[in-house]
Amino acid sequence: MKVKTFFKALVFVIVLVDCMAFGFFWRDIGNHQGPSTAALERLLGSKVLSANLPSDELFNRNYQRILSDYVKPVKPLDLKYAGIAGMVASLGDPHTMFMPPQEAEEFNDETKANFGGVGARLTQDALGAGVFSSFEDGPAYAAGLRKGNVITAVNGANIAGKELDAVVDMIKGKPGTVVHLTVVQAGKEKPVMISIKRALITAPTVDGNVIPGTNIGYMSILQFSEPTTGQFDKEISALEAKNIKGLVIDLRGNPGGLLETATDMLSRFVEDKVVVTMKFRDGKVETDRTNSGELHEFNYPIAILIDQDSASAAEIFSGCLHDYGKVTLVGTHSYGKASVQNVFPLVDRASAKITIARYFLPGGEYIGREVDEDGVMTKGGLEPDVKVELNTDKQVTFGDPVSDNQLAKAVDLLKSKI
Repeated sequence: MKVKTFFKALVFVIVLVDCMAFGFFWRDIGNHQGPSTAALERLLGSKVLSANLPSDELFNRNYQRILSDYVKPVKPLDLKYAGIAGMVASLGDPHTMFMPPQEAEEFNDETKANFGGVGARLTQDALGAGVFSSFEDGPAYAAGLRKGNVITAVNGANIAGKELDAVVDMIKGKPGTVVHLTVVQAGKEKPVMISIKRALITAPTVDGNVIPGTNIGYMSILQFSEPTTGQFDKEISALEAKNIKGLVIDLRGNPGGLLETATDMLSRFVEDKVVVTMKFRDGKVETDRTNSGELHEFNYPIAILIDQDSASAAEIFSGCLHDYGKVTLVGTHSYGKASVQNVFPLVDRASAKITIARYFLPGGEYIGREVDEDGVMTKGGLEPDVKVELNTDKQVTFGDPVSDNQLAKAVDLLKSKI
């Protein structure tokens, strides 16, 4: 008798649950839609239903909910990109990032140092954008744009107060198209209009000269991109043709770039030597070494200028040469980026730059940056042999030893070794 009562109760419960489920899903079925679990989740609690959901299904449910229920329409692709960016940001690694298509394209152009533009470097100016340099083989130089000019308008649009990146984006464009710049030039009362046909620009990343009144060469390396090695070789030849007796390599503000480029350039100094040892999450260890047969004779002392903005490949280049006793480091400690990133292309021209390993310099040193809870750096980076804080009490022109006291110190150091 008790068994019959149990089975009757069980049948009643099953029928009741079926009725409840039919009631919850009837509206969706009536609207010719797939059953939604929203009502059931509200009744039982989302934790009950989501506890055993695969992570991709959990993400997709929330993605669909926002698309269907948010107060205003949302572009599905924008929402997906935001989701990926948030996922990457949760890692807490500033060097691992998601790049949407346009940003990925700009990053690719930066590593190649190629872009459609006019061939000039700009600086922020109260009136708009100052011309820091105009590449001698570029269309801007041919059209009359010179260092010290100030651009006040682009295609008739006033740019005073605009962020420099926004101004650069306005001036860049497809090769063959024309951009009209309103320019203030020294000695002229009225602004002039300069029309420039954009071209494919290979930006110079290396610049050099002999410091006036000395026999010391000065070379500034802005980043380590694909063309940098060739530009480095060319600049060394030009400086040595002027019989320099010492060389300052300025890596201040250099954010780094390609490990391959740093390795190629180091191959001019040391042959078949360790550049970095990379350690991966699975315990695998790889060693990057300099090439053979590419040595150059540097028969003079070399100093490298570094600061807190010298990072990544700039630190590898400086740290390796220091470990092998080839240079003296002058300035302040470097940034402390001791990680390796790979760029993984995604299906829609977006990409993800992901940290895949940590690197160690030839001497075994790990220079990874560490900060306290306030974001203040407590450890990491390269420490200079000769520490010199930049004197900002007056206007500093980098490359000018009169106003640039860090460069002046490096010059004095080299003079003492000649």
